[in-house]
Amino acid sequence: MRTQAGDSRLANYRSRVALGDALHPEEERALAIAWRRGDRTALDRLIGANLRHVFAIAQEYRRWGVPLDDLVQQGNIGLLKAAHHFDPARETTLRVYAGYWIRAEIRDYVVRGYRIVRLGTTRTERRAIRAFRTTGAASPEELAANSGMPNERCRMLWPLLAQGDRSLDATLPSGTLPHELLRDDLPDPESVALYNESECMNRKRVEHALCALSERERRIVWRRMAADEPETLAQLGKLLGVSRERVRQLEQRARQKMLDALSA
Repeated sequence: MRTQAGDSRLANYRSRVALGDALHPEEERALAIAWRRGDRTALDRLIGANLRHVFAIAQEYRRWGVPLDDLVQQGNIGLLKAAHHFDPARETTLRVYAGYWIRAEIRDYVVRGYRIVRLGTTRTERRAIRAFRTTGAASPEELAANSGMPNERCRMLWPLLAQGDRSLDATLPSGTLPHELLRDDLPDPESVALYNESECMNRKRVEHALCALSERERRIVWRRMAADEPETLAQLGKLLGVSRERVRQLEQRARQKMLDALSA
């Protein structure tokens, strides 16, 4: 929502640029030549004398619902680009030459900012969006006729244009905020509680199963099954002072004991 302070700042800015002196074509040409030679002050005078024209062009795009100060800001960017490309040898003024650049910058901004969902990435889409906004097309077929976009593409684009954007802060008739209905990838509290309870029970079952093993069998299980880098049968045999085959037999017996305890 536009605030009174914002309106006041815009009005003050408009008053200041309206007071700027218009340049005679010969004076403008001289400033343009000076700017091309590196005189930054000359560029500032060229821009300042033509800022008022940006307002007039920005007014043409207010029907898009974009704040006027945003349009003016984008138009000023277009004016600056035009000043950088302006050739003083041409039989035209910067005001006339900059019109294209100002409109191009504003059009690009309003098309990009018309929706949160990114549209207008192609020239055909931008033309269709302008046709939808300015002609009030009531169907995809009418939009295709007004914009020249193929019917199939218009039918795909139509739901996005017709539906419009919705604010996540706007309360629904039910009193619920829209963002509260968005899907959350995190588990709900009930699922978390059930998972934690299951994990706790599983730990207790494993601890109970380990109690059924002898101390040597527990050492083998931990070093063969629970270690980040399990030891080989030969390494354990050397550590326990038994053969590799004996370690294999003890491991197999320990596994069976644990399975029986977990099943019980």
